[in-house]
Amino acid sequence: MNSLSKENTKLGFIGIGNMGSRIAKRLLEHGYQVIAYNRSRDAAEALVKYGAMVADSIAELASEADVILSSLTNDKCGKKCLYRSGRGLRSRASRVGHNRDEHCASRDFARIVRLESRGWREMFGLTGLGSTPAAEEGTLTLFCGGDEELFQAAPPIFSSIASQHFYLGGSGSGTAMKLVANTLLGVGMQAIAESVALGQKEGLDRHRLFEVLSRTAVIAPAHLGKLSRADRGDYSAQFAIRLMNKDFGLVLETAAAARVPMRPLRQPFKMNVAEFNEGKEEDFSAVITLMERLARVETSDVGNRSVAGSVSS
Repeated sequence: MNSLSKENTKLGFIGIGNMGSRIAKRLLEHGYQVIAYNRSRDAAEALVKYGAMVADSIAELASEADVILSSLTNDKCGKKCLYRSGRGLRSRASRVGHNRDEHCASRDFARIVRLESRGWREMFGLTGLGSTPAAEEGTLTLFCGGDEELFQAAPPIFSSIASQHFYLGGSGSGTAMKLVANTLLGVGMQAIAESVALGQKEGLDRHRLFEVLSRTAVIAPAHLGKLSRADRGDYSAQFAIRLMNKDFGLVLETAAAARVPMRPLRQPFKMNVAEFNEGKEEDFSAVITLMERLARVETSDVGNRSVAGSVSS
């Protein structure tokens, strides 16, 4: 298969949301022709100033694209996208999925394509590790599973949106890797939240606590930026807590089906749900504020906190 370079590849992009808009913009900035479709047309039209074309339907997009990418929030959206685009696909088109799909559903997608012969040539699933700043800067980590020949042809696309990419194996393996990574991401954030609450209750200054903790080897790179934002009281969504909440659920569901015990995940999931139920659109790192409330740590307007009843020097 020829390399999927900007000179010989027209991209269709379905799902112009928080992540999709940033990924599509980078592809445009790297010289790709991009046809965009989104249920809310305004989101797709926002890319026109960067050179995108807008399709009125998924079928129209599919009829023009050589490769289709999608950035969709769930399995239901992904399956609907698959069937609608299948009806309009050119015979030589390929599909590179960038979905947040449940593990077994990703495998179902590949099976449907093979058995029903809707004109698809190859397909693989693509999931990304990283939040909106990483998507904007092109520093995502990509996990891929499915057709290996298509994976070998896709590095020009990958290099536009990611700093590294990995082939994991058959259909669904990229999503499985994402669930593994997000397990560590979510459990690690809950451990940080509990530790930060403990430190403050023991009299540590909140700002100094975050500053020192961020300089130690115990903080993973993925959590580092979260600490500096939490120090400022900034919990605006980069990786929304509702998405982490969904991923926690998928991990537990997948683990139950595979008969893998996931006891360390259950308490973080419970805390994530509790903060999610506050109804705010905030980052998953907001579990820090939840643990501070449960520990009854006093909060000031500027985001710094002191321990109730502590003595200032």
